[in-house]
Amino acid sequence: MKGFVLCLKETVSELIKTDMKSDKFGKALPELLAPAGSARALDAAIDAGADAVYFGASAFNARIGAKNFVWDELSDAFERCHAYGVRAYVTLNTLVLDREMGEYLGTAEKLWRLGADAFIVADLGGAAVLRRYLPEAELHASTQMSGHNTYAAKVLHDLGFSRMVLARETSLENIKTFTKNSPIEAEIFIHGALCVSHSGQCLFSSIVGGRSGNRGECAQPCRLPYARGNSYPLSLKDLCLAAHIPSIIDSGAASLKIEGRMKSAEYVHAVTSVYRRLLDERRGADAKEIEYLSSVFSRGGFTDGYFTGKIGRGMLGVRSDEDKEKTRALETFDKIKRKRPVNIRAVFCPDEPSKLTMSSDGKEVTVSGDVPMAAINAPMTYESVRTSLAKLGDTPFFLDSADIDIRGKLMLPASKLNALRRAAVAALIGKAKRDVPEIQYKSIDKLSADKGCLSARFVSADTVTDKARSFFDRIYLPLKAFDGSVNGVIIPPVVFDGEIDEVSKKLKKAKEMGAKYALVGNLGHIEFAKEAGLVPVGDFRLNIFNRESAAQAEALGFEEYILSPELTLAQIRDIGGKSAVIVCGRLPLMLLEKCAIKEISSCEACSKGSVSLTDRMGKSFPVIREWEHRNVIYNSLPTYMGDKKQILSKFGVSGKHFIFSDEGREEVDEIIYAYEAGRSPKGIVRRIKE
Repeated sequence: MKGFVLCLKETVSELIKTDMKSDKFGKALPELLAPAGSARALDAAIDAGADAVYFGASAFNARIGAKNFVWDELSDAFERCHAYGVRAYVTLNTLVLDREMGEYLGTAEKLWRLGADAFIVADLGGAAVLRRYLPEAELHASTQMSGHNTYAAKVLHDLGFSRMVLARETSLENIKTFTKNSPIEAEIFIHGALCVSHSGQCLFSSIVGGRSGNRGECAQPCRLPYARGNSYPLSLKDLCLAAHIPSIIDSGAASLKIEGRMKSAEYVHAVTSVYRRLLDERRGADAKEIEYLSSVFSRGGFTDGYFTGKIGRGMLGVRSDEDKEKTRALETFDKIKRKRPVNIRAVFCPDEPSKLTMSSDGKEVTVSGDVPMAAINAPMTYESVRTSLAKLGDTPFFLDSADIDIRGKLMLPASKLNALRRAAVAALIGKAKRDVPEIQYKSIDKLSADKGCLSARFVSADTVTDKARSFFDRIYLPLKAFDGSVNGVIIPPVVFDGEIDEVSKKLKKAKEMGAKYALVGNLGHIEFAKEAGLVPVGDFRLNIFNRESAAQAEALGFEEYILSPELTLAQIRDIGGKSAVIVCGRLPLMLLEKCAIKEISSCEACSKGSVSLTDRMGKSFPVIREWEHRNVIYNSLPTYMGDKKQILSKFGVSGKHFIFSDEGREEVDEIIYAYEAGRSPKGIVRRIKE
């Protein structure tokens, strides 16, 4: 804006970060966070009253099937968000390979330069890189990091995160406990699709179908029909917490997230509008509003089972033709109509540049323009100046109040007043771009590997044979099955805050009974192991996917860590370190909070602990009861690399891990003897790709 002098009292970033809405009682409301899978959906979210939006660039996001934003669109997207006082979070929430880390950092650098307010991150190594090279960037731990308790929050806080997206399975009581004790903010899901598996713990699409959910390519096997019992035992209804808004406000959650980056602009606008109204009015949705939300999109209705703790059969649902017909009736979204109030103060003095101050939502700017002339016939009046300055048209603002000071009979052409107004608006909107020095990723040195060990996990002590005891260096049993006969215990993969005391007591008891090692599958559980005096070993559930995440695992104190089973041998070789690889056994594909065993068979089967899930191709997937009523679905095919030892050695695999799930004692010994002798498998098995 040539010819104008600008005075800016507060930066856009500072303004938006501190701009928290309050209800009529003066209590700060949580942020309403809406999805934006496209430019139209972004506009819809802004217009509907979102406080913040989240979207992905063309890579490294868990909704790679969404339209997302190309680079040419991103600058405008950030500027549009900030013009309306909306924060913009970018999803970098996939696992990252070593060869991709430079591109990952480069993507983040560009996004940060363009004005991203925070990054939603899933990869432990990726987070370490962002913190190292972009220390000012705000990091949010994606739900893909499987955070579900305050211990996880404390670890994430030390790793540079300011917010954690809690698991969708978290109940209200656990949310309240978390917000009371967590050093970082809590973000919770309030509406949208539910994965049946805990986020970050699903390998079904990847291992069976070759499309990794952890890499943004999920094929949604949970929505498919299966044989026996309920035809859709894994398909959950969409989440809807609209009826619980007062409790959610009081829970202390900082951000309320609507799922839906694959959804249309019309969906985003409709759902966000309802929650905006409910938050502003501090009330739960009534029956008509729930019915309306259901007509926008549902799978035979909604569920709030995880939030209320009422987990049961009523949570299941599929999308019917009737549901689809209702969705087609949505009103088409046009454009942003939302406006922000702006206050102006204009001062016109003889022989001095005209000055215009604009303020909105705590941000204030002042611009200077032309010197007014002495009026000959028609001097400026309050009304004439106000009329010119109020012409805010397609800007994000509307005039709320005007203080106009005209000192004498002065005149300034309408064109000059319009130019003054445009300059002030441009300054108030501001540019979100940052000056960031050019950075170049330098890969960390390859980690030093140890000799590795042979380890195995069993579901029950009854299947741990004498041969197994002599063959393996470490044997792990689930915490509830631990009897002191082996040297390792498996910490349950999910431990909500309300379960911490019980798990801690049982771990200390396991230590007293002779346990030395604890298999840890979550960042929030490493302290459980240490407090019990056990040596922590990282499970595959940590999703160690690159050298950076392996280095983080070592820094956190893991004696060893089992790498992600999604990696190829070449990718495993790139990592090295104190890593181990699953070389034998059925891989756990899903970790379920909602019991599937009862849906497939019966309550009696659940009490016994296992059934089989059969897909449309006739493949059978064992389902075994885990901690409490959680289930683990195992792969139909076992992994087997007993006849590939030379190849494993070639790619630097030292630590080797076995998984025993539904095998009997004789089969356990047969597998060990076959592996020891290097024999070929008898049937079809899964191989680790080179």
